[in-house]
Amino acid sequence: WSEVDYLPGAHGSSIFTRGETQSLTTVTLGNKMDEKLVDEVTTGGTEKFMLHYNFPSFSTGEARPNRGTSRREIGHGNLALRALKPMIPFDETNPYTVRVVSEILESNGSSSMATVCAGTLALMDGGIQMKKPVSGIAMGLVTDDQGKYKVLSDILGDEDHLGDMDFKVTGTKDGITACQMDIKIDGLSFEVLTEALNQARAG
Repeated sequence: WSEVDYLPGAHGSSIFTRGETQSLTTVTLGNKMDEKLVDEVTTGGTEKFMLHYNFPSFSTGEARPNRGTSRREIGHGNLALRALKPMIPFDETNPYTVRVVSEILESNGSSSMATVCAGTLALMDGGIQMKKPVSGIAMGLVTDDQGKYKVLSDILGDEDHLGDMDFKVTGTKDGITACQMDIKIDGLSFEVLTEALNQARAG
């Protein structure tokens, strides 16, 4: 289930639940003074769109100390950022600096894809006129020694751990905005990749 305007005090908010994975996402709008400063070795400037992904230990039933942002939070946040950013207008229809924050409340699946879906809902709830709505899904794969295989949709944690592929795909009805693949086998045939993409689009 999902719901928008879940936190009435935020500019935009949504809660998105799929199975045992849940993301509570908020959108905050600011002005030009709130842009993120980018000061790297070779580049500099400002950034109008930011996405922060928080994965607390309680979301997986663990009790461990929080020692700052983990590599997982950085990587999953970057994937969700790349998924949503192409659909954010940076013209006169959107003069705002936009910050999206995804809080993962429970996780037994792809929380980054839940972040993408919740982010789309929260952005539209906050009045951002996205070019097209974005959704995401994590595809899996099970293979055997005889060459047989089965592509899985919306994999759970066990299917990710025991399977041979974790293929996260995000996009609109017209195309892909971001993807990320982890595989435990030597490679994928064109046939398997095509089937995975077609199955991902079908949902």
